[in-house]
Amino acid sequence: MQDPNEDTEWNDVLRAKGIIGPRQKEAEITEDQIQAMMNDVIQRRTDLPPQEGQRDKLIDDMSLDELDELEDSEDEAVLEQYRQRRIAEMRAIAEKARFGSVREISGQEYVNEVTKAGEGIWVVLHLYANGVPLCALIHHHMQQLAVRFPQTKFLRSIATTCIPNFPEKNLPTIFIYHEGAMRKQFIGPLELRGDKLTLDELEFMLGQVGAVPTEIKEDPRPQIKDKMLADLEDKSADFY
Repeated sequence: MQDPNEDTEWNDVLRAKGIIGPRQKEAEITEDQIQAMMNDVIQRRTDLPPQEGQRDKLIDDMSLDELDELEDSEDEAVLEQYRQRRIAEMRAIAEKARFGSVREISGQEYVNEVTKAGEGIWVVLHLYANGVPLCALIHHHMQQLAVRFPQTKFLRSIATTCIPNFPEKNLPTIFIYHEGAMRKQFIGPLELRGDKLTLDELEFMLGQVGAVPTEIKEDPRPQIKDKMLADLEDKSADFY
């Protein structure tokens, strides 16, 4: 069938005789309509983040192979992000775990190793003398604690090399510092609980100060009252 809008001489004759209507003009797109269409596209793209907008713009036109490639690239991006996060975590752990052993220092090293230890650093310094059994026991315990709490700096030094004429009766002694400031001192066998001091007890004592992040919250050593004092308390209670 012939198109009545086609520009031919036959159609002109038919129009002149009123058999077909006048030729219809093709719809024209105005500049305002073009601008409105562009604004709509821009609005839809800017409503999304750049990467999502780019993906949404192309995804309808992608083949199956292209979709698979996009999925693979997204998986690689997720893995790379996870990898970078794990590297950051490992660096943070390595930064904290900078010690891990009991180091021997001299008097000349005291300032740099203790009072200038650095921001956030706890230092446990054991002053000792050779031939003192409790000093040997504490050193043994500190070696184990240094491995378990590598973010704490554990040091030891012969007492007289740090403090000239340090009394042997005050040995062993433990000084605890944080950021170069003295936080606690345990001086002599009595404060350090004697030759029966256990590893858990020493960890508890250091944890109470804050030098190690221990999970031991209660003193492992049973608190035993003096029997005479207990008897006196009982008699006083009976009297009243």
